[in-house]
Amino acid sequence: MRVGIAPGLALIGLVALAGAATAQEKAFTIELNDAQDIGGGCRLVYVATNDTGVALKKASYDVFTFKSDGKVGQSLVFQFGAFPVGKTKVVQFDLAGQPCSGLSRLLVNDVTECQADGDNQTICMDALKTTTRTAIGFGI
Repeated sequence: MRVGIAPGLALIGLVALAGAATAQEKAFTIELNDAQDIGGGCRLVYVATNDTGVALKKASYDVFTFKSDGKVGQSLVFQFGAFPVGKTKVVQFDLAGQPCSGLSRLLVNDVTECQADGDNQTICMDALKTTTRTAIGFGI
């Protein structure tokens, strides 16, 4: 017995996949690009890109550090400021008294401030995608 997909169903599946790909492209991406020990602290370098299709007037996040032993460290607020649509920005944050080797992970716990065009006040978390190029984990 041969099982196949009806041409109409295949077309519906392709349309659904195309829609999913479009939705995936609409993201506010924050990449932990580098972590450098500087003056007894750790400098975190982020590359952020607004591909949401919505201008962000302010975006700030509550971030928790995790120590190398996995225990929760400190709570920080990272302010990324304004992001026009399609803009990429490099932002640095210095963690005084915290060497990079003492960090195992950074967790975006919540949004502390999100001001966006229109009625999109949840977009800062809903569209957030995180990546890292360092040994320090970074995520939601």
